[in-house]
Amino acid sequence: MRILVIEDEPGIARFLKQGLEEEGYTIDVADTGDTGLAQAVAQPYDLLLVDWMLPGLTGLQVCRQLRAQHIATPLIFLTAKDTVQDTIAGLQAGANDYIKKPFHFEELLERIRVQLRPAAGLAERFFVGPIVLDVATHQVYKNEEEIALTQKEFALLEYLLRHKGKVCRRQKIIENVWDIHFEYNTGVIDVYMNALRKKLRLSKDEDYLQTIRGIGYVARD
Repeated sequence: MRILVIEDEPGIARFLKQGLEEEGYTIDVADTGDTGLAQAVAQPYDLLLVDWMLPGLTGLQVCRQLRAQHIATPLIFLTAKDTVQDTIAGLQAGANDYIKKPFHFEELLERIRVQLRPAAGLAERFFVGPIVLDVATHQVYKNEEEIALTQKEFALLEYLLRHKGKVCRRQKIIENVWDIHFEYNTGVIDVYMNALRKKLRLSKDEDYLQTIRGIGYVARD
């Protein structure tokens, strides 16, 4: 899950980035409303954490502009404001929730989990062949036998299954799974793919995770 934190206070931004990354989220940070808005428009995020008071565009303006562009990414305000009028203004602008500063990190985590929880009826499981990946429980099964994966192996498999049937290019995998956005030796992907195939005990007939030479990988039934 990728979260964009739009926060101009360096200490708070570092605290959020470190804490949320330790929880397994991928975190990007913007320190002005203008740069935050540009990032939120340019690439997909699963959630936005937005400070109310920002240099340039305010958090409220960022929220309004995103909703005006029909970007429905869940948005939680981080705010020192606590009046009813401010709360109503934020929700009317399109925010999903808000949390008052100072806040307990555990409370913020729970508010994030609520917003990222799939809507009723939407699957939290992904399938390819006899392999099942459960996002909610962070478990993987093959033929109903649980397979122990590292966090990065799980993230790689999840990325491929979320895009099942589509070729995932190496650069996109390194950006989304490893959060690396510069020129980098993507050979690390091959190492993890080999480990993943071994742990899943994929035979030659079980070509569910296919290599597209010179391009990337694809998950197919």
